[in-house]
Amino acid sequence: MKPVKWGIISTANIGVAKVIPGMLKSKEIDIVAISSRDQKTADKWAKKLGIARAYGSYEAMLADPEIEAVYNPLPNHLHVPLTLAAAKAGKHVLCEKPIAITAKEAGKLKKARKGLYIAEAFMVRHALQWQEVRKRVAKGEIGTPRLIQVFFSYYLDDPKNVRNDAKIGGGGLLDIGCYPITVARYVFDAEPKRVTAVFDRDPEFKIDRTASGLADFGKGRQLSFAISTQTAPFQRVQIAGTKGRIEVEIPFNAPPDKPNRYFVQGMVMNEGKTHELPVSDQYQLQAEAFNRVIRGQEKADYGVKDAIQNMKILDAFFRAEKSRKWEKV
Repeated sequence: MKPVKWGIISTANIGVAKVIPGMLKSKEIDIVAISSRDQKTADKWAKKLGIARAYGSYEAMLADPEIEAVYNPLPNHLHVPLTLAAAKAGKHVLCEKPIAITAKEAGKLKKARKGLYIAEAFMVRHALQWQEVRKRVAKGEIGTPRLIQVFFSYYLDDPKNVRNDAKIGGGGLLDIGCYPITVARYVFDAEPKRVTAVFDRDPEFKIDRTASGLADFGKGRQLSFAISTQTAPFQRVQIAGTKGRIEVEIPFNAPPDKPNRYFVQGMVMNEGKTHELPVSDQYQLQAEAFNRVIRGQEKADYGVKDAIQNMKILDAFFRAEKSRKWEKV
């Protein structure tokens, strides 16, 4: 396949620390440019990452005719505006999660130029460990799946960090609460019917720093999760069925230089087998899958429609915070 020429919108940490290094491992990807609102910053990262061109504005990079696709890791409130700007310039867009702040805002992406692929960057759906776990569940290895339990936390109290700015889409649910929803939809291969939640908000930042949620997927299937931006860092996923259980050890920040592992238990508690997968980089796999779609080699499984659905579920959780009741999705 002819390598796809990419441009990177901004020097956000998720991009320069994880996504771009993963993409640079691939022969199918040619990152030709990176942009920043500051030319010196763009120059610094272009040199550090070995990228040929550096632009001192996003608009200048989007005007580059050689670029076919862009990766957008800007703060949440800029996801939709810059994704639409990139699409207007004729670029395919891989936009960091969450794709918007609300489902209504995400709906604006339906007006993007036809023929362009716009997708939300949920790398977990391309990770080898999650693809294998999903196959095992689909084959009935743990019987009928009933419960998915997710715990995901980190500690961040920096008032200057965008994740702590409520006005631009900061907070735990949008930042990491979107992951439990995504993996539950992925594993159950279904959509939640209703949700409810309990939130705790930081008195200074006003962001949701801790949230616990419950989603009813129908037919006895439930997702429960707890996420926090102000507790000790930890993550784990449990998937329980009528004949067994799967535990994913590092479900979201899977290391790109070590084997990913998950544990499969039968009907004897804590007895089973740990499965170790070959070393892989989920960010590389995500971008390569994106490439195959725009080159016409694969069908797009996850596009704007899927991203809007994810936002509808997040919206329902925020409604439940206020109503303290079950909210329909």
